[in-house]
Amino acid sequence: MNRTDQLNLRKKAAYISLAVGIGMFITKMTAYFITGSVAIFSDAAESVVHVAATGMALFSIILSSKPADETHLYGHGNIEYFSAGVEGFLIILAAGIIIYQSILDILAGPTLNSLSIGVIFISVAGFVNLVLGYYLVRTGKKTSSITLVADGKHVLTDAATSIGVLVGIILVIMTEYILLDPIIAIIVALNILFTGYKLIRESIGGLMHETNPEILKIISNLLIAMKQDYWIDLHELRYWQSGDRTFMDFHLILPYYFTIEQSHKEEKRIDEGLEKEYPNSQIKIHFDYCNYDLCKFCGYQKCDVRKEEKKINFDWNVEKLVGEAVYKTLGE
Repeated sequence: MNRTDQLNLRKKAAYISLAVGIGMFITKMTAYFITGSVAIFSDAAESVVHVAATGMALFSIILSSKPADETHLYGHGNIEYFSAGVEGFLIILAAGIIIYQSILDILAGPTLNSLSIGVIFISVAGFVNLVLGYYLVRTGKKTSSITLVADGKHVLTDAATSIGVLVGIILVIMTEYILLDPIIAIIVALNILFTGYKLIRESIGGLMHETNPEILKIISNLLIAMKQDYWIDLHELRYWQSGDRTFMDFHLILPYYFTIEQSHKEEKRIDEGLEKEYPNSQIKIHFDYCNYDLCKFCGYQKCDVRKEEKKINFDWNVEKLVGEAVYKTLGE
C-alpha cells in the first residue's frame, strides 16, 4: 500500500468515526432524556469527547500528510502525537464531569424512568461502537496512524462503558436499588480516567521520541540479516517516529579502500531492505573507514591488505548495534 492509499484509508476511517460518533451521541442523549439515568449520561458524555477528538484526529491526519517544507524539514507527522494527547485530556475531562454529576445525583437522589427503553438504546450504541473501535484500531495499525489507533481505543472504551452501563441498568431494574445508577457511573468514570492517562502517556512518549524496544529489535534484526562479511562494525543505531514515518541512522565501518560508488550501492541495498518493513522510512548512514588496528575485529576474508587475522569475536545483536564502536568497547 503506497502513501496515497494509506492517506485515503485514514481519511475514510476518520470520517466514518466522526459520523458514527455524532449518531451515537444523539442516541445516548435521547436515552438520557427519556430515563434520567446519570449512568447513561456518563456514556453520552464520552460520546461528546469522541466527536470532538475525532474532529481533531481528522485535522491531524490531513496535516500530517503534508510533505516536508522549509519550516518543517522532517514533515508534520508529530501532530498525530499531539492529537492523541488532546484526546486523552478530553477523556479525563469527561470523566471529571461524570463523577461530579454522579455525586450530585447521589446527594439529591436519582429519578429514573423507562429504563427498559434505555437498555435498548445503549445495547445498540455499545454494539456499533465495538465494531467501529476494532475497525479504527485495525486501520490505524495498517496505515501506521497513532491517531486512528488512539481513536479506536477510545471508541472501544466507549463500547466497554456502554456494556458496563447496560449491566448496571439491568441490575437497577432487577433490584430497584436506584443508587446503583450513579455508583456505576463513577466506576465507569474511573475506567475512563485510566484510558485518558494511557493516551496522554503514549502522546508524550511519541513527542519525546521514546524508544520502543520491540521496534528497535525489528530494525536490528533486519540489519543483522543484511550483514555482509565486509561489514566490520555497525554502531550507534538510532530511530524515531513521526506519524507514519520512521527515521533511522547509524554508523557503518567498511574497508577503507571501498570507493564512493561501492558505499553508495551498499547504502541503496540497506535502504531497500529496511523500506520493505518501514515503507515511509528515511535512513541516514554515516560511513566510517577502517584502519589496520581494526583487522583483529574484521572477518572479511577477501581483504588483501590486512595486517593480522581476526582474533576478537563479538555478537551482532541489539545491544551491540545501539552501542559504541567495537574498538571502543573491546579495546584497540
